[in-house]
Amino acid sequence: MLFGGVAAPPAATASGVATPFGSTAFDRPANTAQSGTVLAPGVTHRPFTMDTDAGAVRGHVLTVDLREARIGLLHPGVVAERDEIPDMANAQGAIAGVNGDFFNISDSHEGIEPTGSSVGPAIAAGDALKGAVPDGQRFGPALPHGTSTRDVFGMGADRKARVSTLDVTGTVRTSDGAFGVDGMNQYALPENGIGVYTADWGPMSRVRPTCGTDTNRQAPCSDETEEVVVQGGVVVAERDEPGEGPIPAGATVLVGREDGADRLEALDEGDRVRVRSGLDGDEPVPPFAFAVGGYPILRDGAPLPGLDTGVLAPRTAAGVSSDGRTVYLTVVDGRSAESAGTTVAELADLLRSFGAVDGVNLDGGGSSTFVTREPGDERALVRNMPSDGKPRAVANGVGVFTR
Repeated sequence: MLFGGVAAPPAATASGVATPFGSTAFDRPANTAQSGTVLAPGVTHRPFTMDTDAGAVRGHVLTVDLREARIGLLHPGVVAERDEIPDMANAQGAIAGVNGDFFNISDSHEGIEPTGSSVGPAIAAGDALKGAVPDGQRFGPALPHGTSTRDVFGMGADRKARVSTLDVTGTVRTSDGAFGVDGMNQYALPENGIGVYTADWGPMSRVRPTCGTDTNRQAPCSDETEEVVVQGGVVVAERDEPGEGPIPAGATVLVGREDGADRLEALDEGDRVRVRSGLDGDEPVPPFAFAVGGYPILRDGAPLPGLDTGVLAPRTAAGVSSDGRTVYLTVVDGRSAESAGTTVAELADLLRSFGAVDGVNLDGGGSSTFVTREPGDERALVRNMPSDGKPRAVANGVGVFTR
């Protein structure tokens, strides 16, 4: 049965009713039941219903055993673009998935089109796609204390999931010396910074990265900018304003603002330049094979202090067990008579009730989307009830794949 163009979620049963949450945490798992559908070895989909102080809440959870399945980034093919989760899941062969990071969904700068690019870092199949924008340039609710746009949820090369942070690293080397880079394929660069843009960015204009400040994304665009195009290790073009259009494979575009623009202005066509960029974390652990931006709400088995307790909304979250082998992906519906939604604090409790010890909040509201390819289905379908009445085009997502 279809609901607003998407598959209606399975009806909840008494066995799927979890402990209601209110002002206190769950005292038994929210997934006590139970019936669920095995989508593939190690992957189970379970709908659930909860009775809360605000009314009934409906949701879905995917439990993924990483010893038998894997998770990866759902994305449209380039960073500055959006697509619907069911379309991305089917294009990439995922059996299930949820929406991912918050993204540049709107813009107040005159003449500037929203890029659709995500807030935080992203890694797909071991390749670093983009870095994180400054905290003040993000979209989404206020960050909890001690978190930042650099926080990610992902899976390492050891096939264990974890929550960590990723920073942009890189160097531009010239005949006169070297200087660092501050961004990579992101919709906002730090003040005085230099960003590296590659074919992964897509054809979108590169003006937006020079707008706003580190503390105010609505601040005017910088009037001190410079763009340099490097091909085959040689500067082939330079201009005062960032350009647009596809970046050829193998080429690199350097975009600078303020002091960063001054550094790039010293380069001339014909100069030999070597550019290196990537993402790196602080922990001595295997590198990420997949990572998506999201801010932590559960750490070492406890919700972070100061999480919002007042705003009910549709929510999406990802959590991981203490051994890193089990992942929990959940979507809670909201803004309807059938489902009231949850607060961020309640979402952290929900993740913990599934068995997660660490977890992140992903984009919510109209972006919250849960898809699965159930046994007998040829394509992944939407199982939740998106609050917009249909899936929203989003920047990326978390996909579940057979091993």
